[in-house]
Amino acid sequence: MAALVSPLATARCLLRALGSRARLLPPHRAYTAQADEKTRPGTPTDVHARALLVCNGPLEHYEFLIKQEELKNDEQQRRVVQHLQKLHESLKGYSIDSKNVLSKLFAKTKPPKGLYVYGDVGTGKTMLMDMFYSHLEVERKKRVHFHGFMLDVHQRIHRLKQNLPKRTAGFMAKSYDPIAPVAEEISKEAALLCFDEFQKYCSTVQLDSGIDYRKRALPAAGKLYYLTSEADVEAVMDKLFDELAQKQNDLTRPRILKVQGRELRLNKACGTIADFTFEELCDRPLGASDYLEISKHFDTVFVHDIPLLTIAKRTQTRRFITLIDTFYEHKVRIICSAAAPLQSLFLMGHDSGEVQDNRVLMDDLDLSQDSAKGLSMFTGEEEIFAFQRTLSRLTEMQTEQYWNDGDRSKKT
Repeated sequence: MAALVSPLATARCLLRALGSRARLLPPHRAYTAQADEKTRPGTPTDVHARALLVCNGPLEHYEFLIKQEELKNDEQQRRVVQHLQKLHESLKGYSIDSKNVLSKLFAKTKPPKGLYVYGDVGTGKTMLMDMFYSHLEVERKKRVHFHGFMLDVHQRIHRLKQNLPKRTAGFMAKSYDPIAPVAEEISKEAALLCFDEFQKYCSTVQLDSGIDYRKRALPAAGKLYYLTSEADVEAVMDKLFDELAQKQNDLTRPRILKVQGRELRLNKACGTIADFTFEELCDRPLGASDYLEISKHFDTVFVHDIPLLTIAKRTQTRRFITLIDTFYEHKVRIICSAAAPLQSLFLMGHDSGEVQDNRVLMDDLDLSQDSAKGLSMFTGEEEIFAFQRTLSRLTEMQTEQYWNDGDRSKKT
């Protein structure tokens, strides 16, 4: 995998190559109950299971949950469900044939246009996507997280390049573009893709009811978030680690995980429990692939000494956001200590060094001060929204339901 390849650029090229072969419907994780092709850990409730048996589409499913008082009627959510219902009906009987991707690009009949749902954090986007996905009758469908999708794409590209014949010395070989064959592979596996935070050939519909359902009143799982200023906080967390470790059939010891040919060293782990500092996870050059590997092996992770996160610490902040996104996606339970209460953990502000760097970049791009104001790379809007999502997820991750859903010992 080439280190300089931009995942976003690769995704755009890949999705252009996929063309109309696969529809992309980006969900956002926004509700406690989640669904996959069959089941996701700790979900669906009896009410959801009954809804799948008696309802014929996402709209009926949504109305059924309201009648059962599982949900409150939310007009913003209902509007999105109505769009999803129309897409559900238009996808009935849709399938892809054996034609290759490039020929499909020029086909006269276009498949149904996908749907891009956007809105504030915790408003129910994933819940509604779960309903839609669970009722789909498309022959081949796949739902993946964006990080996992791009890791898979890069692995496929690497495999294809490894299998190429070596270039003959003294001759210039044509550059090989692996995007088309990778797109062909993926299109054979899925006629419809659902994944997080990406737009393609889609209609757009906003979901923003002003309610973060992850922050509704739910029983807490106990104290899982500590302040580093609290007395004996390290001793308290160590004791909690030891109590959880006693239930594991293992010794507390260092561990080494293999990540795409690299070694990821853990100083302290026991069974499905791992212990890290923020520095070990977010100050070092780790990324989604490392966090995914941790998620595969551990259902409970301790994170010590999370500092105040600012725009000036963009790199560490983005890694932390990716870390929490990955853990949340895989129901990993987190116990942490931090320099500030959860809602005060992220500070918006620019230091003098960053301001100077921005000015140099603006000069390089020939941008005026006014024209740069609206760009998220200079305003920090992208990080602010992402961190709001992170705070919302961390809030839910402290609930009793999330803690119970993340206990993998109950699922073996």
